[in-house]
Amino acid sequence: MTIVVFLGSLLGTMALGLPIAFALLACGAALMWHMNMFDAQILAQNVIEGANSFPLLAVPFFMLAGEIMNTGGLSRRIVHLAMTLVGHVKGGLGYVAIIAAALMSALSGSAVADAAALAALLLPMMTRAGYNRASSAGLLASAAVMGPIIPPSIGFVVFGVAANVSITKLFIAGIFPGIMLGAALWVTWWFLVRKEKTEPAPRASRADVLSALKDATFALGLPLIVIVGLKMGVFTPTEAAVVAAVYALVVSMAVYRELKFSQLYGLFLAAAQTTAVIMFLVAAAMVSAWMITVANLPAELVTLLKPLLDQPTLLLLAIMVITMLVGTAMDMTPTILILTPVFMPIIRAAGIDPVYFGVLFMINNSIGLITPPVGTILSTVAGVGKISMDEVTKGVWPFMLAQFTVMFLMVLFPQLVMVPARWFY
Repeated sequence: MTIVVFLGSLLGTMALGLPIAFALLACGAALMWHMNMFDAQILAQNVIEGANSFPLLAVPFFMLAGEIMNTGGLSRRIVHLAMTLVGHVKGGLGYVAIIAAALMSALSGSAVADAAALAALLLPMMTRAGYNRASSAGLLASAAVMGPIIPPSIGFVVFGVAANVSITKLFIAGIFPGIMLGAALWVTWWFLVRKEKTEPAPRASRADVLSALKDATFALGLPLIVIVGLKMGVFTPTEAAVVAAVYALVVSMAVYRELKFSQLYGLFLAAAQTTAVIMFLVAAAMVSAWMITVANLPAELVTLLKPLLDQPTLLLLAIMVITMLVGTAMDMTPTILILTPVFMPIIRAAGIDPVYFGVLFMINNSIGLITPPVGTILSTVAGVGKISMDEVTKGVWPFMLAQFTVMFLMVLFPQLVMVPARWFY
């Protein structure tokens, strides 16, 4: 009955159109009422405690770094560098998008910010060059999926806090899987454009490549500083977020000089608004997470899934399918916050490495950003690129299937995640 109350209250309030954060609060309150322990003070205390977490300070700073990166010229220089490297080959602009997305993922950690920048910079160029508009938009949307996987990652911060897993280990373990997702896009794009009649850009001279590399040096320095700093233990993920924001600010204002002092208020405001949404979600989710624990729902689920506890691969496959279904109707952050406290006791009972699960779970949730009908990145690319949602959805399918294939390969072969992760450790 407790599971029925939990799912009924959550899905019912969402069906009524209530925002996710308020639906989570209502779900927690419904569970408290069902268990005859409703207390507004406990409700308020859990909301406060949900946001009272030092690692979550990384969220506003990574959001700010992403805003500065897009406005201060870092994104444009990375795209230009990728253009000089592979823009001359057949389908070159698509490969430019994949390389640029991978590099930008190591700057902002936000898939939506990366998708907006890529759509604004590259979609008009790809349309003018004669590429299929739907496929181009689908590739740009899918490339942004690497954002929450390649460190730094806001999603890994939220999952690490919710699951009590090392955020540094999650960051490092996400490097190689993120590259694999990019490789899957590369192969899929090659297959799609091999018969297209498009005019590639002229080959850039060695001098142009060196000039573009020199111009992008400071932009490329940011991911290097963050990854090396985390690996060497120089700073924590939260401190890395501050370093990223300050570095991007200094480079944009003092080196590239594309960011004006008058623009700072707008950037700070945009980062604060996005952070407020995420933090309220985290705070509201703490109420539901606490009630899930009190109601002993994880133990009930462990009992239901007991036949699969001795078969971790089948268990992970079942969890991935459930997460895929939820991802079609819910955004990434609420999915993480709702499902993590439910799944983690099962994962630990089955003896599955929490970092390995965290990487798979984040990949699944990231791909959920491009799964219709709710896919946030689809809406972002459609809005920024001035293209219909139907076209983006049509173009994204081949890339989405390729990324899901990579994810299930990682389920079947855990070494694809854990061997590179141990090397990076």
